This record gives sequence, C-alpha cells and structure tokens, in this order.
Amino acid sequence: MARHFLTLLDLSPTELQAVIERACELKALQLKDELYAPFTNKTLAMLFDKSSTRTRVSFETGMAQFGGHALFLSSKDTQLGRGEPVEDTARVLSRMVDIVMIRTFEHATVERYAANSDIPVINGLTDLYHPCQLLADMQTWYQYRGSIAGATVTWIGDGNNMCHSYINAAKQLGFKLNIGCPEGYSPDSAIVASAGTQVEIFHNAEDAARNADLIVTDVWASMGQEEEQKLREKAFSKFQVNSRLMQQANSDALFMHCLPAHRDEEVSTEVLEGPQSVVWDEAGNRLHAQKALIEFLLLAQ
Repeated sequence: MARHFLTLLDLSPTELQAVIERACELKALQLKDELYAPFTNKTLAMLFDKSSTRTRVSFETGMAQFGGHALFLSSKDTQLGRGEPVEDTARVLSRMVDIVMIRTFEHATVERYAANSDIPVINGLTDLYHPCQLLADMQTWYQYRGSIAGATVTWIGDGNNMCHSYINAAKQLGFKLNIGCPEGYSPDSAIVASAGTQVEIFHNAEDAARNADLIVTDVWASMGQEEEQKLREKAFSKFQVNSRLMQQANSDALFMHCLPAHRDEEVSTEVLEGPQSVVWDEAGNRLHAQKALIEFLLLAQ
C-alpha cells in the first residue's frame, strides 16, 4: 500500500528525523559531485493549481538527479481544469506514473486524491499545510545546530499553512513553539490543540520572540489573499521581524523565511540579509529534503 505525505503527521517522529538526516546525506553526495540515480525511468507527475518557483524547480531537479523524469501539469492544461474529478485523475495517473506531487488550494483536494491513488502522493502546498517546506527548514536547523528537540522556535505572523506545519513539527520533533500573531489571525484552534503544551500563542511579537532559538516568518497575505493586503498591512504593522525584534531572541538565534519575501514588510532587509539569516540555505535545501522524501516514499512501497 502506498505511503503518502500530506502532512508531517503522516510520518512517525523517527521516520521524519530519518528523512531530515538523509537529506543531509544526499546534499553531501551532490556537493561531492557523486552520481546517485536510483530511480531511472521513474516519473513524478506534478499537478499545479498555484504558481511556484521553489517547489517546481526543486522537485523537477530532484527527479532529474535521481535519473528519473518530472512532468509539469498545470490545471489550465489538463482535464482537471475542465472539471474531471480528482478521484478519476488519481486512478488514471496511478497507472502511468510512479509518484505524484500536488500544489493546490483546498487541503481536501489532496486528501481525496490520495484516497484514490495507488502510488505515493506528496502535498506540495495547500491552504492548510506546507509540509515540504518544513522538511527543508528542519534540515537547515539540523545542519546548523543539530537536534531541534528542546529548542524554542518563534513563529511571527499569520496563522497560515506554514504556521500549521510548524505546529505539527513541534509535536513530532519535540520543540517549543511560540506563535506571535495579531488577534483575529491565530492558527486553526484544532491544530493548535493537537500539539498540547508544545504551542503557546501570543498577541505581542516581542513576548513571542523572547529567548527564542529560531525566528520564522512568512508574507502577511498568502496566495489567494491579495485583496486583503492593505487590511493585513495595518493588522500586522507591529509584527515585522526586524533587528529590534531579533534582539528579544537569543544572541545566536537563526532566522528563516520560506520565501518569496516582501522586504521591509514582514521582514526588514537588514534581517533578511543579516548574519543570523539562513534563508538561502533553507531555500536550497528544498531540493535535498524533497529528494529524501521521494526516496523514502518510493522505497516504502
């Protein structure tokens, strides 16, 4: 039976840690220019309802490095865009390709797809979760600091899909998560409750950032929320990650952002380009983390 990766909770904590460590190994292989192509003639179908830079390039490059092939399938160019049920597409692609990645809006879409798929399905992003980005974030932390268990992570900004995946990561990997967000922009209460005492919500950014080992943020208006931009700029005006906020964290705290960033909006350019920022390694690690995930899912069958 195929294993799927729709949220971080689809792997056990031990499996999740193994994927993170394997991502580091695969990165080391590439840096040494060692060929590792275990999936010759394997095909990844990538279904996109949302635009992408990092997700598309990292998955497509990863399959090429594995000796396989990736197909870019936009909803504008497939029968999904003309009303074919996702259940039917899942049954068809299960007979043609080896693994599927979906980047879409409603999380229920990937759940329905996976329920009808005989091959592994990866959530490349939904409005509710972004688990692949968390793999890269956790790999980046591991490379700089080792185990994240027992650390304090602070999320600053909207209670969005990235925030939800950070909540799952706190539950799976054993770190404390402080969430600093304006009132009315808290994460889903059921997702927060599932993590118990691992998560605490603050409506003051400085309080959330105090003594943190890692500060993370994201854009204030996610894809599909552009019409709320002006309203959110006002609501989040006191939630910018800047040098003053970073001073509330531990002196060796790291800064991460999933990108793309709106400079001098949710994060100051000074922090984004500063010595505590690891955003470029974080972005590059999407390639290695997702290769480790693909390897895990294909070998798990």
